[in-house]
Amino acid sequence: MADEEFDLETTCFQLITAAGTAKSDYMEALNKAKAGDFDGAKESIDEGDTSYREGHAVHAGLVQREAAGNPVKMGLLLTHVEDQMMAAEVFRAMVVEMIDLYKRLDGKTAE
Repeated sequence: MADEEFDLETTCFQLITAAGTAKSDYMEALNKAKAGDFDGAKESIDEGDTSYREGHAVHAGLVQREAAGNPVKMGLLLTHVEDQMMAAEVFRAMVVEMIDLYKRLDGKTAE
């Protein structure tokens, strides 16, 4: 990626969008599970995972850029990106656990 082609701000917004979409899908999954729609919840988790993976691929590009000797300027926007990506990952883990609890309450899984 040549410097003249690299736009950190656009890259950051791609990452923020991916993380935000993933979190929204995970929240939708939780709401579906709460309503007893466990198949729908799994679909929403899968959709969130797709968005997260897309963001993760862009993020990996930043890491590769840095590793290749092209430093990425760390600023408030990129710090926000890192926070959003991490939050999406933690949010997913918590939602998956809560869906499991809803399944147990619904008698869909063994204790």
